[in-house]
Amino acid sequence: MTRTFPFPIAAETPLYLAPMAGVSESPFRRICHRFGADVVVTEFLSAEAIRRENEATLAKLRFGADERPIGVQIFGADPAAMGDAARLVSDVFQPEFIDINFGCPVKKVVKRNGGSGCLKDLGLVESVIKAVSAATPLPVTVKIRSGWSEEMRNPVEIALRCQDAGAKVLTLHPRTRAQMYSGAARWDEIAAVVSALEIPVLGNGDIKSAEDAVAMYRQTDCTGIMIARGSFGQPWIFDQTRDLLEGREKRPAPPVRERLAIALEHAHMADEFELDPRGAAVEFRKHLGWYVKGLPGSAELRKKLYAVESITEVEAIFDDYLSHPYGARNGEDDMVGRAADTARDAIATAA
Repeated sequence: MTRTFPFPIAAETPLYLAPMAGVSESPFRRICHRFGADVVVTEFLSAEAIRRENEATLAKLRFGADERPIGVQIFGADPAAMGDAARLVSDVFQPEFIDINFGCPVKKVVKRNGGSGCLKDLGLVESVIKAVSAATPLPVTVKIRSGWSEEMRNPVEIALRCQDAGAKVLTLHPRTRAQMYSGAARWDEIAAVVSALEIPVLGNGDIKSAEDAVAMYRQTDCTGIMIARGSFGQPWIFDQTRDLLEGREKRPAPPVRERLAIALEHAHMADEFELDPRGAAVEFRKHLGWYVKGLPGSAELRKKLYAVESITEVEAIFDDYLSHPYGARNGEDDMVGRAADTARDAIATAA
């Protein structure tokens, strides 16, 4: 069966960057697009906050032309508020699509029946989708889990009701809300949903490498792949996945000097995007930890990076590391040391 996406995508099997709170911000979306993500989605945003035109929330809706195609993900349990938020986003920001979050398991979201809390009431799920669809000319897509609990686990029924209510694309993370992120994602449930639906289905969950992404695709026949935590510190996972999907040898991860140059460029993009330089540096600490994971002496390096309060400090720490890599062995001192000039050149180019 041919499943057509409701907006132009060049790839036959698109690779999505997942919406992740505090991670899927504009700088990271731009980096991931450059490294092969076909579609990106904003971090999930409260419909009530959008409706009230909360300044901080509206700031998170900013995106550039180099981030398209992009979707804006909203969450909430009030159909009217969800419709109002979708209307404002469509009129003012004009993304390619509106995505509804029915998957977030976090307590502060579900306690008001938002995110995966909606899965306790499939009538509410349908009402929200219909309200959003009526409020916007843009395609409406949804992201779901397999159910609220093991007793209420029924991803096929949930997916069918989403499709019947008007969803144009569906993403399944095959865990229940009760599981949070424990246990294994049941990819067989993605396959079952693919078989039951006529709309495109994206697979999501437990993708930590390009090999995982391809394994999911082959096991489930999903129309596209949504990568979340597997992109942390390795945005090139998208290019690597594309290589394997198209039968090419997987390109290697960037060597140390390139990895740190990418991290520094990303840091400067975050610094330019945020209004508060110190806040940008503090928020970026997690990305720095992900980028340096697995490097020689990474424990000592992370300890220093987790204390930075400016991007200038990051540059100094990286420069010191490139000159004297902590704990480097077997000739990696020379390899890492040669990275200094490359990293500085990358910063100058980005500026």
